[in-house]
Amino acid sequence: KLPLTVEEITNFGESNRELFIKSSTYSLIPITVTETGLTISWIFSSDPKSISFSVVYQESEDTPLDQCKVLIPMTRCNSHKETIRGQVKVRNPGIYTLIFDNTFSRFISKRVFYHLAVERPVIYDGSDFP
Repeated sequence: KLPLTVEEITNFGESNRELFIKSSTYSLIPITVTETGLTISWIFSSDPKSISFSVVYQESEDTPLDQCKVLIPMTRCNSHKETIRGQVKVRNPGIYTLIFDNTFSRFISKRVFYHLAVERPVIYDGSDFP
């Protein structure tokens, strides 16, 4: 699947998306970002049972995955019991990839329900000052 852009995420609105992740596999959601200062945020839950989650950054598509910078290390989330929320600040243009990892599960496929949002920083320019 092609990487998502900031505009595509903005067009998601409030709707949730669903990923089906087979047992012993993982799923990637790459987000291409061209401007700095944005905040990418996510909310997700899984069914049934837990899922592992990570966020990595790569400068360009040519950067090998093993040379990506790990922003959030792979963490097993009890997202079947509680909704997981998080965010990452965009410091450099590039590709920010959310990884939903089900490789630890040999038999159970998972569904991940997720919502993404991108926030631009509010820059106060003093224009409303009398």
